[in-house]
Amino acid sequence: MTEDHSEPVAGDRPEPTAAQDVRQMSPRKPFASPSIKAPTLAYEGGGARQFSSVMLYVLIAAVPYAIKRALGLTLGTYFVLAALLALPIGGLSLLAHSWLVEAPTDQTAALPNQPLESYMTILDKELKAQYHGSRKIPMDEFFERYFDGDIDLTGDALTMFEKRHDWAIFPITLRVARFFLLQWIPELLVHSKKQDETQVRDHYDRGDDFYAAFLGERMVYTSGLIGDVDTHESLDQLQDNKLRDVCERLQMRPGARHLDLGCGWGTLVAYAARNYGTESVGVTLGRNQTEFGNQRAAAWGVADRARVLCMDYRDTPRRPRYDCISCLEMAEHVGVRKFPDFLNQVSDMLEDDGLFYLQIAGLRGAWQYEDFSWGLFMAKYIFPGADASCPLNWVVAQLESAGFEVRSSETIGVHYSATLSRWYDNWLASRERIVAKYGKRWFRIWEIFLAWSIIIARQGSSTCYQIVAHKNRNAFDRGALIRKPLGYASPSGSVSDGLVAKLLL
Repeated sequence: MTEDHSEPVAGDRPEPTAAQDVRQMSPRKPFASPSIKAPTLAYEGGGARQFSSVMLYVLIAAVPYAIKRALGLTLGTYFVLAALLALPIGGLSLLAHSWLVEAPTDQTAALPNQPLESYMTILDKELKAQYHGSRKIPMDEFFERYFDGDIDLTGDALTMFEKRHDWAIFPITLRVARFFLLQWIPELLVHSKKQDETQVRDHYDRGDDFYAAFLGERMVYTSGLIGDVDTHESLDQLQDNKLRDVCERLQMRPGARHLDLGCGWGTLVAYAARNYGTESVGVTLGRNQTEFGNQRAAAWGVADRARVLCMDYRDTPRRPRYDCISCLEMAEHVGVRKFPDFLNQVSDMLEDDGLFYLQIAGLRGAWQYEDFSWGLFMAKYIFPGADASCPLNWVVAQLESAGFEVRSSETIGVHYSATLSRWYDNWLASRERIVAKYGKRWFRIWEIFLAWSIIIARQGSSTCYQIVAHKNRNAFDRGALIRKPLGYASPSGSVSDGLVAKLLL
């Protein structure tokens, strides 16, 4: 699947159609990198910008007061009622608003206003009677019925999802609310070793061939990094860029003790040992991943310095301490409730002059309702138990509370989008093999996950943070981590012209 990223020449640009309000169209710089699948319809959905926090506070105060007045209750009872009803009122307000909210008017693109049938064929008669023509379908209704075989797509899933606002709405339905209350919250509150083990093994021990179908030879299930924005780098190149970046940021050296928490198929462990001479240990709950990782270390000739252990991260050997610890997109599975304990454990296992590399998926604070739909879809089908995907300020606050100093933080969502696009292309190429062995339903689940996530990561709904931290101790050599400023070798011209000297005279 190829994407044409060339810009139209003068005279080839189409005239605005009647459906477009050119007064709302603002010029924007196109995605120029051939590594990124550019958006064809960057449309903003309703969300936090339209939600009134003031109105919510008024309701939280007024509803209990109305009950107090009607029943003749005491003032003390009113405060108890307000505390008890705050969450239900907030939840119901959010649910109602998700159905009523309208999209912002300051759009950079106009919807094509095509009928639903342009995007999908609904096979179920009752469902077709509900959603047809200009009647948009709730997103959770779409993907559930698509997985069940009640809907077929008329074309490519990614092309269709680029125009999803033309055929879908993103309300909080009863199905979504039920999943959130009866599964997501209980999982968030528990996160026992048994729960995490069951979720991980059910997911990652499905079959290495299932994951190889989209991850490719490297078998790395985390975001790669774009190295050259002017070329279309392969998936292997993106992942090699990331592997080198992790090792360099952690200042790996021969003999350094390295721990990779949630190591997946162990590629980073073997890579660090082979290319940087480290003594690397990876930890995962996946049985298949453990076997694969140790076989790869042996194949690469570093089995004596790289090994993968099959265990819960909480059981990781803590002594002797490690010179560097990496954790790439596993910490989400630790859970919000367990996150402080996790970071305290990392601190205890890390040498006082060691470095911690955390790559973690997160959500934007200025949410749109689509973000909720996508997040709950992911929690149900793709990454169950990964509830510690939070905005960056939450992650940084947790690190600082655990005694870390954040040395650097980068948002790499657009890199993740590029990585996902390679996974998506690989997945489509593996359609016949996956359907034959795992069935059409599993193929469709990952088809929607990858197509939708390319967009989600690119537009910032869910992104990925790359954080380097160390213990915030007085004796830490912070000078060893200094990097040259961007453009350091370029002439600045800010002092040599003598303007500052003239101003001082």
